[in-house]
Amino acid sequence: MRRIVKPFAMLLAIVMVFSTLVLNGHISLAAESQTQYITNGGFESNFWNDSSWDIETLNWDNIDIQHYLYSSDTWMTKDEGDHALKYWIKETTTGAPSFTVKQTIPTLPAGSYELSVKSMGGASAEAGNIKLFAGTETINAVATTGYNAWGTITLKFDLKQDTSNLQVGATVTGAPKAWGYLDSFTLKSVPKAVDADIFVKRVDGLDKDFIKGVDVSSIISLENSGVKFYNEVGKKQDIFKTLHEAGVNYIRVRVWNNPYDAKGNGYGGGNNDLAKAIAIGKRATANGMKLLVDFHYSDFWADPAKQQAPKAWANLSFEDKKKALYNYTKESLKAMRAAGINIGMVQVDNETNGGVAGEKDWTKISALFNEGSKAVRAVDPNILVAVHFTNPETAGRYASYAKTLADNNVDYDVFASSYYPFWHGTLSNLTSVLKNVANTYGKKVMVAETSYTYTAADGDGHGNTAPKDAGQTLNYPITVQGQANSVRDVIQAVANVGEAGIGVFYWEPAWIPMGPPEKLKQNQMKWEKYGSGWASSYAGEYDPEDAGKWYGGSAVDNQAMFDFTGHPLASLNVFKYVDTGAVAPLKIDEIKDISISAISGENINLPDTVAVTYNDGSKGTVAVTWDNAALQQATSMGVGTYVINGMVEGGMTIKAKLEIKPQNFVVNPSFENNDRTMWKISYGTDTTPHADFQLKASDAKSGDYSLHFYSGTAVNFTVEQTITGLKPGYYNLSTFLQGGDAHNSEMYLFAKAGGQEYKVDTAVNGWVNWSNPQIANILVKEDGTITIGARIKADGGAWGSLDDFYLYQVSNQ
Repeated sequence: MRRIVKPFAMLLAIVMVFSTLVLNGHISLAAESQTQYITNGGFESNFWNDSSWDIETLNWDNIDIQHYLYSSDTWMTKDEGDHALKYWIKETTTGAPSFTVKQTIPTLPAGSYELSVKSMGGASAEAGNIKLFAGTETINAVATTGYNAWGTITLKFDLKQDTSNLQVGATVTGAPKAWGYLDSFTLKSVPKAVDADIFVKRVDGLDKDFIKGVDVSSIISLENSGVKFYNEVGKKQDIFKTLHEAGVNYIRVRVWNNPYDAKGNGYGGGNNDLAKAIAIGKRATANGMKLLVDFHYSDFWADPAKQQAPKAWANLSFEDKKKALYNYTKESLKAMRAAGINIGMVQVDNETNGGVAGEKDWTKISALFNEGSKAVRAVDPNILVAVHFTNPETAGRYASYAKTLADNNVDYDVFASSYYPFWHGTLSNLTSVLKNVANTYGKKVMVAETSYTYTAADGDGHGNTAPKDAGQTLNYPITVQGQANSVRDVIQAVANVGEAGIGVFYWEPAWIPMGPPEKLKQNQMKWEKYGSGWASSYAGEYDPEDAGKWYGGSAVDNQAMFDFTGHPLASLNVFKYVDTGAVAPLKIDEIKDISISAISGENINLPDTVAVTYNDGSKGTVAVTWDNAALQQATSMGVGTYVINGMVEGGMTIKAKLEIKPQNFVVNPSFENNDRTMWKISYGTDTTPHADFQLKASDAKSGDYSLHFYSGTAVNFTVEQTITGLKPGYYNLSTFLQGGDAHNSEMYLFAKAGGQEYKVDTAVNGWVNWSNPQIANILVKEDGTITIGARIKADGGAWGSLDDFYLYQVSNQ
């Protein structure tokens, strides 16, 4: 028998109390006990008659409390059920009266709990202020915010021992004329965080049917290339079983119509034809997971940059293309169903920002969506139909897409988004744009692709998409823990949408190397033979501008959830840990290498302490010991770049990249300072201003700002700065430039000094593919004056940014 303790002697240990205010929605928690300890939590029975609630106040003349029937107000958005508790602080009272509504719980077993209530009421001076309590533990009061603005208030706490007669409830305080409603009181036990190798915060609001999916489309080609996978104890095991054991409940597979050339050579990327989709689907079903079929309606990668029609459809009329898409979708799904595959969802194309199967007009795109949807419905009306887009960070993009779909009567169930944290903005924005689509059009929403890097290492000799030194937001440590944190937070962001947020898929968690980088030639042979790299050389006939130039291996082997030898990382278990939470021994997870810039001849000091991130997400500083001999040598050698090694307590290492450089005479060279009056921007004839100092780190070479340009008609401007007071001598000048779509361009870096103009041509080569034009040996004469800048001219549609101008002296005259 377990010991019972009285409430005022009980131990409320490791109490976690906080309040959260969320939009109205009915949320259930996965893996939690369904024991409901509150009686009449929804106030459906009259609490005055059955005494289910104890309500206390010092002066009943100040307060009116009612058992309220929602139908009394036809304009009210009710929480749930038919009744609520309504309160009104009379205007004749003084001060801030309060009342308490509470229950006494006879017995609560030791464990973790959540007490919550739904609240709505007046705003500002008429707000009710609700403070939850459990025994002696409380939270800060949470104010109501207005009519129909329902929110959830939550108190979390732990009991170390079984506890009897614990009082739980809320104290409501308000000024005269304050009013409000309470509904849906709940007290539920929640899972205890499990012991693990990583920390994972339990996801609030996660439905038991929430999709925890992965896309392993490359798996057959990987296995054919000799890649093996193991379970947590190091034994070879079917990866689908390992995935399911880690909490994965859905598999996503891409399908290309005919990813082969005329001789049968595969284009790579998994060579994902229908046969491979069936093989993958059968293994997913055998291991208790549903299948999401991702039709690209192309013979190779379909994404925002390319939506090429399959070779067999290239010369079809639009009407014939519609028929071909319908038939292909229907027959493919029928073949999968005949193989016994449990299909839960179908995507009608992939990342369709720019088109579908070669069509770019939205009327035609929508018609093709509907042909795919019609085919899915014909096979099984219970299969969800999804459309898929990307770039949620762009303001208004998803609202525009969703409206266009509605205007064109596109039949679909799920609006899916890609979300890669290094490119796609904040998680709060992701939640916001998905919630807008869900609430406005009544659609389900999800993330169809996400991933994050756990190491900066390259595993196969083919470069990776992340991490990069510029153009990426890397808010999480590049560690296994950081990867788990990223996935967990994406899941939370989708769950925060409410009931319409149905799931998250991780992209290619098993696309690991065939072999190490030093065996690049052997790897290349396998990529070509089995299609296990992102593209083979054979894809050049179909996609000459991308795959034809950049074919090779995996670009995401460092974003997998298996190490380079096929063993699962601890982060793979994030899919089950989000239900319960997970805790691990505290340790330093990441020490970021630092960069130090100094001017030659100045005294150089490296920091005594460095910032660290622990595996529980907390931050700290630790002492560091630097290699002083290396630092002194670098100082004596002068201008150049050096790496100084350091060691922190516990034996972890850190590197300081030390750049000793000549003085930069450009004022505000990377536009970071608010005063930019030293820069002069002039525009060509018949053009309006189209360059601006943009706050967007992903478009900057360094820092947060760059000089951004775009025009739909014509780009034509000059940016320049005049610098005075220089010593006579020779100087070098450089800058950085990135961008695209610059047809008929004229771009160059220039300098004017001593009556002579120097310039060097440059160009844009794609997003964050930085050009670095340089001019050497510019002669500044006795007047000490130079004008430096850049000339940018191109046809309409050109875009890009300039950053990091640098002028330094190389010698005296």
